Amino acid sequence: MKNFKSISTIVLIAALMASCSGKDDKKGAMQTDETPLVQVQSVFAENVAETSEYTATVEAFKTNYITSSTGNRIKNILVDVGSRVAAGQSLVILDNVTAVNQQSAIAGQQASVANQDAALASQEASLKSEEINLARQKKDLDRAKELVRIGGGTQQTVDQLQAAYDAAQEALKARKRALQASRTSLEASRTSLGASQRSMQTVQENTILRSPISGVVTARNYDAGDLPGGPILTIQQMNPLKVIVNVNEEEFAKVRVGMPVNVTLDAVPGETFTGSVYTIHPDIDQATRTFKVEVTINNGSGHVSAGMFARVKFTYGTTNHIVVPDRAIVKMQGAGTRYVFVYEPNGTVRYVEVKLGQRLGDRYEILSGLSNGEQVVIAGQSRLTDGKKVQLQQQSAKK
Repeated sequence: MKNFKSISTIVLIAALMASCSGKDDKKGAMQTDETPLVQVQSVFAENVAETSEYTATVEAFKTNYITSSTGNRIKNILVDVGSRVAAGQSLVILDNVTAVNQQSAIAGQQASVANQDAALASQEASLKSEEINLARQKKDLDRAKELVRIGGGTQQTVDQLQAAYDAAQEALKARKRALQASRTSLEASRTSLGASQRSMQTVQENTILRSPISGVVTARNYDAGDLPGGPILTIQQMNPLKVIVNVNEEEFAKVRVGMPVNVTLDAVPGETFTGSVYTIHPDIDQATRTFKVEVTINNGSGHVSAGMFARVKFTYGTTNHIVVPDRAIVKMQGAGTRYVFVYEPNGTVRYVEVKLGQRLGDRYEILSGLSNGEQVVIAGQSRLTDGKKVQLQQQSAKK
């Protein structure tokens, strides 16, 4: 009986101890649920490079479409896709039937002008002779009048000379009018000849199509014998190349013509190309709130091709902003809002919405929302709400 009583006492004590231990565990668990453990870190402002990055597609600096304005058939194409061409180089030769016909017509016009020119010269010589003869008749008339005045001549002679002089004057006036008409006709013929010659020059220029730029043939749409109805060839200038990016309107005042930019290409890994701003479009797209910036990059090596995917990075200097560990940033579910919890001296946390800048490795630049020296929660955010009481978890010292 004594042994049985002793065993019963031991079991009862053990049960009491287990019961007390269970209550303590529940109390501890309840306390943990009510007061979450968190880790915090002080954050400070530092100089951060002010940059922005955009994506775009590489384009040829210039593109020219070689077309014919005469409608002639293609006689020969001197280049093919991939051919490198120089400015002024002959590319396409067209049939010149029109040019041959025009040459014959121009030859006839030139002969006509030459004949008119000779006839005009003859008229001018005849007119000069008549002017000399009229001057002589005037002297004879004046002499006869003087003889009559002094009593040495007759009035009949004066009348005859006067009639001959008046007739010669009228004939000379008619000759001058005819000469002026001949000059007008010759000038019109020369003008017509000049127009024909210019037209002929245009035909000749369009018979041999030349490249206006140095570049590469990127398309050939017809062959010899075809009657082209569109561009025969496409020529693209591949050095330099350009990238057109849509930049946010907030950066309009920061971008300057000539400023350097860095360009990387997925097709050329490990290499950064230094480009520069070539053109800034002055208008802002109201739908996207962006403006276009053309950036040029040197392609002397020929490694870059039009159509490649590019990343363009602008650098505007440095700015002083708060930087926080990326572990502190929480994204609101179903929205793009980012926020952090700030630890307050009274042991609670405060919900703070932040505006992120650029990512800096395992940290983020904060554009707004935090002040220098504040402590942000970097672990344990899942159970936090605004104003929640928390306990600080001891952080192990870094080795």
